[in-house]
Amino acid sequence: MKKLIPHVRIENCKEAIEYYQHIFGGEIKNTQLADGIEMFKGHEGKYIHAELHMNKDCIIYFADSLGKQMINGNNILFGPDLESEEEINKIYNDLSQEGEIQMELQDTFWGAKHAIVKDKYGIAWELNYTKK
Repeated sequence: MKKLIPHVRIENCKEAIEYYQHIFGGEIKNTQLADGIEMFKGHEGKYIHAELHMNKDCIIYFADSLGKQMINGNNILFGPDLESEEEINKIYNDLSQEGEIQMELQDTFWGAKHAIVKDKYGIAWELNYTKK
């Protein structure tokens, strides 16, 4: 496998991808609206594809749920391996502001700082920073 690209289907995709860009940084690329595409008639203004490029190796694809019933938070968990204590603290604090802490940020037996936070959109993030 060359790499794994998570795909997230979420309501209010434009708002959600901007939220994640604010927290993780990066650039929103390759956005495609449903507008003018016959098979997506009735979903005008919704994203059928958008990408958040945090760096060359970290990319998440997003799309609006387009009326499909989604169950947020229990079917997907992202596990970014973070680069510094400052980075994990910032992301943990940002996600926690409107989210739900499922595991407090703490030092672990495997030599890392670790936490699990469900964000305001119901997506669970398993944050990890391995200490050097």
